[in-house]
Amino acid sequence: MGPAGVGKTHLAVAIVRRLINKGVPGIFCEFGSLLKSIQDSYNPVSKSSELKVLSPVYETDILVLDELGATIPTDWVRDTMYQIINKRYNDRKLTILTTNYSDTRDSDREQTLEDRIGTRLRSRLYEMCTKVVMDGGDYRRIGI
Repeated sequence: MGPAGVGKTHLAVAIVRRLINKGVPGIFCEFGSLLKSIQDSYNPVSKSSELKVLSPVYETDILVLDELGATIPTDWVRDTMYQIINKRYNDRKLTILTTNYSDTRDSDREQTLEDRIGTRLRSRLYEMCTKVVMDGGDYRRIGI
């Protein structure tokens, strides 16, 4: 959890790569892209299905879901996020999540992670996750 450019994705990828190198099955998904793949599976001309898209996400031992909360929080998005995370929780599968959203509101206009993903899912994450807050400057802007 932290602002853009502090290395959240870099750290999550390093963790999953190390585990994969040790023989633990794992995958990385950018959450918005995963949601898009699920939506595309609903197209009748698609050669995919929702189950075909979600099966690896459900079955892998280690899953990195990058950019949680970045997608506009419609009811469908919230339900889909809850379905994925709750299934992995019930199956006792390790899930690493990254987000730019915080649990505290620094201004009236700023949204929290709970605003983006909903109270029910944020409550589940409190139970299943250890929160790591990363702070610092945007490494992409160094030298600009």
